[in-house]
Amino acid sequence: MLSLKKSFATLAAAASVAGLLGAAPADAQTINVVMHSDLKILDPIWTTAYIVRNHGYLVWDTLFAMDEKLEVKPQMVDKYDVSADKLTYTFTLRDGLEWHDGKPVTAEDCIASIKRWGAKDSMGQSLLARVAEFTKINDKTFTLKLKEPYGLVLQSLGKPSSNVPFMMPARVAATDPNTQIKAEDVIGSGPFIFKRDEWKPGEKTVYVKNPKYKPRSEPASGLAGGKVVKVDQVVWRVVGDHQTAINALLTGEVDMIESPPHDLLPVVAKDKNVKLFTANPLGSQYTFRFNTLYKPFDNAKIRQAVLYAFNQKDFLQAVIGDPNYYKECKAMFVCGTPLETFKGWEDKLNSNFEKSKALLKEAGYDGTPVVLMQSTDLAVLTNLAPVAKNLLEKGGFKVDLQAMDWQTLVSRRARKDPPDKGGWNAFLTAWVAADILNPVMAGFFNAGCDKAMFGWPCDEKIQKLRDEFASETDPAKQKALAEAVHVRVTEYPTHVHLGQYFAPFALRTSIDGVVRAPVTVFWNMTKK
Repeated sequence: MLSLKKSFATLAAAASVAGLLGAAPADAQTINVVMHSDLKILDPIWTTAYIVRNHGYLVWDTLFAMDEKLEVKPQMVDKYDVSADKLTYTFTLRDGLEWHDGKPVTAEDCIASIKRWGAKDSMGQSLLARVAEFTKINDKTFTLKLKEPYGLVLQSLGKPSSNVPFMMPARVAATDPNTQIKAEDVIGSGPFIFKRDEWKPGEKTVYVKNPKYKPRSEPASGLAGGKVVKVDQVVWRVVGDHQTAINALLTGEVDMIESPPHDLLPVVAKDKNVKLFTANPLGSQYTFRFNTLYKPFDNAKIRQAVLYAFNQKDFLQAVIGDPNYYKECKAMFVCGTPLETFKGWEDKLNSNFEKSKALLKEAGYDGTPVVLMQSTDLAVLTNLAPVAKNLLEKGGFKVDLQAMDWQTLVSRRARKDPPDKGGWNAFLTAWVAADILNPVMAGFFNAGCDKAMFGWPCDEKIQKLRDEFASETDPAKQKALAEAVHVRVTEYPTHVHLGQYFAPFALRTSIDGVVRAPVTVFWNMTKK
């Protein structure tokens, strides 16, 4: 990243970047945005990548949604009923729901969409394992019948982030969940329409207002309430260089930067035409993910060594820098939440290199290099991998750092090939806090072998604890089960949490109405 002194000098020049961005639309009702990544994948069920999740919220809609208070509210659903024995849920859709191709949204579409989502998402898998059957009552009504009472039905259908249970047409939802949907099948019922003919990866993605969308009557709150679109179109513009993006914001050629580098925030904040806005007050959590299929991380004791080699502050300082925007936190379910606990981690994440080396010796580590993928185009992630490499090497590991852009990493992490044949051993990413509030919701805790997320951990004890948590309704007992999971992942590590951080948007002061939510959304926004 640029030094602050250099940033001031560069920004003072404020060179025109119109040639790089292309001519900005003259229409005042167009919001031009530089997102955190380019959009190259279109299927939010196939991948958990947040840029694809954000794309999903523009195009598709959900049956339920989480509001600003983290409470689940109906969204596409008009009304629902739960039987006295808590085994049958009946859902009736709102009037006027229509796909972008003009066809009505039906109960059949919703059932097919839930099944496709549930095959990929950890919370969805837990739900579907307890579903006895779905039944279509009529075009707008269907039932979900459980084998046993389950307290997370609505929380699952209102899951706020990756993977989100977006509703798709049944023919699209029939696509194998491990196969990406086609560009021509990006047909939703949401507040924006994806302009496939204007989608140019590496340049721009265009969304136009859906004129037939009927928002709910309630005010927008988090991801719930009325999704009222107040502009004509939103254009995501790809600007690979952070400095160029900042210059474009200061000159008004773009209206918003979703993820500006933290070291430039003081510079941006000094401009009277720009403001900073933190839309996600719970923040996000950095994470180091293991691939448990191959050496060296197929050995749990070798993975344990990583817990001792790492510390959170080095990662947070290298990327975020300003302590006002980060927090060291050993709670895997996030500090400041009902399930906050440090149990099992008290002596870890302290960079005890001698302990790391001792564990490697006990485990018989043979020097197999860790193939560590580094994304180089996301400011909020780029510096993480070099820190990991340094700490791992001090802890006794050999590391092969391989640089690539984020979308290449996203595609590669889904592959099960051996590390020396295009596969991988580890990478670093981030989860928004709303994704990881409990061991069922948090995908990286899924240790269901082939049904687990990329990395494919396989542990019966973790799965049993997650299942017990999902079936438990007593908060005190849920807390105890969450603590048990917290301890178990120190014995069978699935991933390592590396602290919380907070990332504000940088916006022109002409932009207003930004919704506070764990996802970047564009309804309710206005442009003066």
